Amino acid sequence: MRLDKYLCKSTDLTKPEAIERIRNSEVNVNSETVTDESTQVHESNTILLNSTPLHLREFRYLLMHKPAGTICSNIDEVYPSLFNYIEIGKVSELHIAGRLDADTTGLVLITDDGRWSFNITLPTKSCKKVYRVTLSRDIKDDVADKFKAGIQLQGEQKLTRPAELEVITSKEVLLTITEGKFHQVKRMFAAVGNRVVGLHREQIGDVRLDVEAGQWRYLTKAEVDSFQQDSE
Repeated sequence: MRLDKYLCKSTDLTKPEAIERIRNSEVNVNSETVTDESTQVHESNTILLNSTPLHLREFRYLLMHKPAGTICSNIDEVYPSLFNYIEIGKVSELHIAGRLDADTTGLVLITDDGRWSFNITLPTKSCKKVYRVTLSRDIKDDVADKFKAGIQLQGEQKLTRPAELEVITSKEVLLTITEGKFHQVKRMFAAVGNRVVGLHREQIGDVRLDVEAGQWRYLTKAEVDSFQQDSE
C-alpha cells in the first residue's frame, strides 16, 4: 500500500493533506523519516505521524439491495450512484465487488478490502451467483440441459461453465452461474432464442439478499469469512 493511502486509511486526512504531511517530513516508517508519498508500506510496519503511531481502520463489508435506475459507480453519471443510499464515513473508499447494470436489481457486496473483493470477482474462482430472471418468451424444455452442458456465447471461444436452471413459471426462472462474463445472463438466454426483460440477483456465495430495495447492512463475520474460505 502506498504511504499516502495508508495515512488516509488510518487518519481523517484527505489525500492532498496526507501528501503534504509526508513531504513535510512528519512521517516516520520503521524509525526512518520518509518524504516520498509513493513509498510502499505494509500493515506490519511501524508508522508514526508526528511521533503518534498509526493503525489502519478495520475493513468494512456491506450488503446492499440495489434499486433499478442506479449505477454501480462511486459518482453519479446518467443514473445516480447507489452510494447515495449509504450514509457512513469515508464512503469514497468503498468499492463494489461484482457490478450490476443500471436496470438490474438485487444483491451487491461493497467493501474497502481490495484483497477480499478480488477473491470474489477473480475469474478462476467458482463463486456462485443466483439470479431471478424474467423472460420475454416461454422457457423451452431443453434450456436447462443446454446450460448444464455449457453454451457458446457470441464472441467467446470457450463454452460457459455448467449453470443450473430452475423453472419457476413459464417466463420466470432462477439461474445459478459461477462466472461473471460481460452481460453473461442476458447473453446466455439470447443464445437459446429468448430475451431477458427483468434481472435480479438474489445470492452471491452463501450470502442471500435479505433487505428491501435501497437498504443495506453490514455483513456478519461468518458471511465475510465464507468468501475467504471459498478462495483457498
